Amino acid sequence: MDIEEKIRKIEEEIQKTPYNKATAHHIGKLKAKISRLKEEALQRKTSSGKGRGFHIKKSGDSTVVLIGFPSVGKSTLLNELTSAESKVGDYQFTTLEIVPGVMEYRGAQIQIFDIPGIITGASRGRGRGREILSVARSADLIVIVLDVFNTDHMDIILRELRDVGIRPNETPPDVIVKRRKLGGVKLSATVELTHLDEKIIRSVLNEYGIHNADVLIRDDITVDQFIDVMEANRAYIPAITVINKIDLVDESYLEDLREKFPEALFISADRDINIDELREEIFNRLGLIRIYLKPQGKKADYDEPLIIRDGSTVGDVCQKLHRDFVRKFRHARVWGSSVKFDGQKVGLEHVLNDEDVLRIIIKK
Repeated sequence: MDIEEKIRKIEEEIQKTPYNKATAHHIGKLKAKISRLKEEALQRKTSSGKGRGFHIKKSGDSTVVLIGFPSVGKSTLLNELTSAESKVGDYQFTTLEIVPGVMEYRGAQIQIFDIPGIITGASRGRGRGREILSVARSADLIVIVLDVFNTDHMDIILRELRDVGIRPNETPPDVIVKRRKLGGVKLSATVELTHLDEKIIRSVLNEYGIHNADVLIRDDITVDQFIDVMEANRAYIPAITVINKIDLVDESYLEDLREKFPEALFISADRDINIDELREEIFNRLGLIRIYLKPQGKKADYDEPLIIRDGSTVGDVCQKLHRDFVRKFRHARVWGSSVKFDGQKVGLEHVLNDEDVLRIIIKK
């Protein structure tokens, strides 16, 4: 029996098993077994070396990937957002390779990739799906592009992303599993666990060959999230949902979709509708901020800001500029919202805010 057949049989068993307290640990064990089998199947396909992979060269301040079914308008959208010239057509699979473009916004250079359209079964290798979806694992942001007439594709796309280990708009569960040589499983939780108990946790751990461990849980997680922790290879990436071609439908149709997708952006790449709003959303979701550098004795450079991640420190800026800046650092002065008064003296650990002005003083 091959791996796909084993997975199918286990999935059938899960569907037939009524979920209750008595069966929860058994279902958890079955889900863990499926996860392990999927990883095994992926490793086999990877090690076989079959097929030609997609190679991308990351550059700029952040990387965004456009994901969607064929003919949803990703190529047109890329051309609108960037200076790229992706082929555009009304037939499926226009984009057969990855097409990069750069969106310049608020001083940031944001790299955007138009990847080939995915299809149902992509995560299992259909239509080079695994190679296509693997590109998204290294992205800083995923933009899911839906056709206004086929928004039901959303569920399929999310399932395909999950099946390759991508967790859009999720955060890593706050769980620590520390193996021990003896003593069995000891569970500690700082929150009430409404989805798990010690029996379920033991069942999952046993599936991974762990019989002695200290488990600390700080989130009210599900069994699927606990399995993700055990796999330790999930990619937690923010995502934006974009519904394209809104110029082709009336307002009442859109109102229904807005109720169904309250967080989505409604655009028309072909008619340049709400594209500026999408640029703004991309910048904000990437968590980028602008820092204006002020060399000693000179004015701040407001034309070319340094782009860094929100939450970055003065030390992070020094590291990005040159590693010697950290070694020779004396102090820094900051003007902006992150300090109590303009020109305040700060150290390497000071956290910067958007549009702060920064002067770094180093030892000569």
